[in-house]
Amino acid sequence: MRKEYDFTNAKPYVKKLRKQISIRIDVDTINSFKRQAEETGITYQNLINLYLSDCAMHSKKINIVWKSPD
Repeated sequence: MRKEYDFTNAKPYVKKLRKQISIRIDVDTINSFKRQAEETGITYQNLINLYLSDCAMHSKKINIVWKSPD
């Protein structure tokens, strides 16, 4: 091993910076992603991130239709 290393031109090994947040998601939605996770072998958190990233990348707009109470 060297006594000293030069890291002046080093780049961090990070594909994309991620930030941990808290978010409230319906149980049914989480379960749906968990089922997909079992099928794909990708964690459900990564599947949710991939889905949201795809929405952002393609500038998908949410279409909300509010139902009036009967």
